[in-house]
Amino acid sequence: MRRNRKVKILATLGPASNTAETISALFVAGADIFRINMSHATHEEMRRLVRLIRDVEAEHGRPIGILVDLQGPKLRIGEFAEGRIALEVGQKLILDSDPTPGDKNRVQLPHRDVMESLRPGARVLLDDGRVQLRVVSNAPDQAVTEVIAGSQLSNRKGVSLPDTTLKTSALTPKDRRDLEAALEEPIDWVAMSFIQRPDDIAEVRKLARGRVGVLAKIEKPQAVEQLDEIIELADAIMVARGDLGVEIPLEQVPGIQKRITRAGRAAGKPVVVATQMLESMIGAATPTRAEVSDVAGAVFEGADAVMLSAESASGEHPVDAVRVMNSIAEAVERDQYYPMIINAQRAEPLATGADAITAAARQIAETLSLAAIVCFTSSGSTSMRASRERPTVPILALSPVRETARRLSLVWGLHCVVSDDVMNIDEMVDRACSVAHNEGFAAPGERIITTAGVPFGTPGSTNLLRLAFVSPDGHSGM
Repeated sequence: MRRNRKVKILATLGPASNTAETISALFVAGADIFRINMSHATHEEMRRLVRLIRDVEAEHGRPIGILVDLQGPKLRIGEFAEGRIALEVGQKLILDSDPTPGDKNRVQLPHRDVMESLRPGARVLLDDGRVQLRVVSNAPDQAVTEVIAGSQLSNRKGVSLPDTTLKTSALTPKDRRDLEAALEEPIDWVAMSFIQRPDDIAEVRKLARGRVGVLAKIEKPQAVEQLDEIIELADAIMVARGDLGVEIPLEQVPGIQKRITRAGRAAGKPVVVATQMLESMIGAATPTRAEVSDVAGAVFEGADAVMLSAESASGEHPVDAVRVMNSIAEAVERDQYYPMIINAQRAEPLATGADAITAAARQIAETLSLAAIVCFTSSGSTSMRASRERPTVPILALSPVRETARRLSLVWGLHCVVSDDVMNIDEMVDRACSVAHNEGFAAPGERIITTAGVPFGTPGSTNLLRLAFVSPDGHSGM
């Protein structure tokens, strides 16, 4: 199965899409990688979904990626004696550790680390920012705040702290248990929520020990401030616009999205744009014009993947949502301005032999109008470098490691094929031609270009470039 686009689609699974039939339909409609959200899924449900995805993978004979999204720290206030209170701007509201149901003057905030981290002047946002408080004074067991916006507050609403860096790790005890369970399954990526600092990523990498790729969700201003350091440690980045839009002014989110996308591409790290992309399709059969423009903007910007959340997890039209997103992406990539915009954002190759070889492969492929770039890759680094170049010609990623092919399903432009390793250059060229022909990328008489690392099987050693003709029998005509 060949996609007619290069950006990837990440679809979240949930009550509306947790059967083998629906997962298969989502894949056929355009989903390249599936997300399991541990905010809602139990370990048993996660394992069941992984088995179903792998069954669909076997049915279609194509590598499919699986991302397990850890919940991260969920901060919530306690409850009120009457279920909700009315607030007035300027009034004082005390946040304390007392579990007694609250009233209009006080409510529990059952997170001691928050109390210890708050400082006078810091904002506390409740209920997705609908209620805004400012800290007047604080102590280890309470904080006196002033209401600066909002009029109603009910039980157990979420807490956001845009001006406060917590001393504790973003990896909660629940996350640790979920991560341990996920690493026992054949998954490919794990996403970490609400990270604040590079150390949060380092902690997950230590636990994962290279078994999965680590994706950092950028949804706090503290993470934006240390973006370059986080990108360096992470394997991929997500622009999690929902929570990010709560903690920073909404009008700043589009600019930050562009900044993250371009920084990720410059570093050769995949970037996912997420949240509310086709939100109205949770209930409606078609999206709004603004949503179409939003998806198109992410594709024009060169994001590696665009993500569906509730649209595919709990919406009424999960398959249609994927189909619509696929159609938008295909239309954008056919647009006359798309190549110019993508080319204008291309970063200079790093001063390494591998980057120089990859950049040359893209230039040769485009100059000679070649049918495809074929990358032999064990670790995935060769093909990810090719993707970073954003060539106009297709990229085939051939790997003897099934886990590598699955992980690369998140990366822009890569058509991944699991293929036996090659032993010499002649075999490499012949394999590249036959796979390009069999997968529908190159017809007899057309030329391809191949990149690889010699000696074969050595990760990260891209140092070989080879042109070849596809012969009438679909093999190499050298």
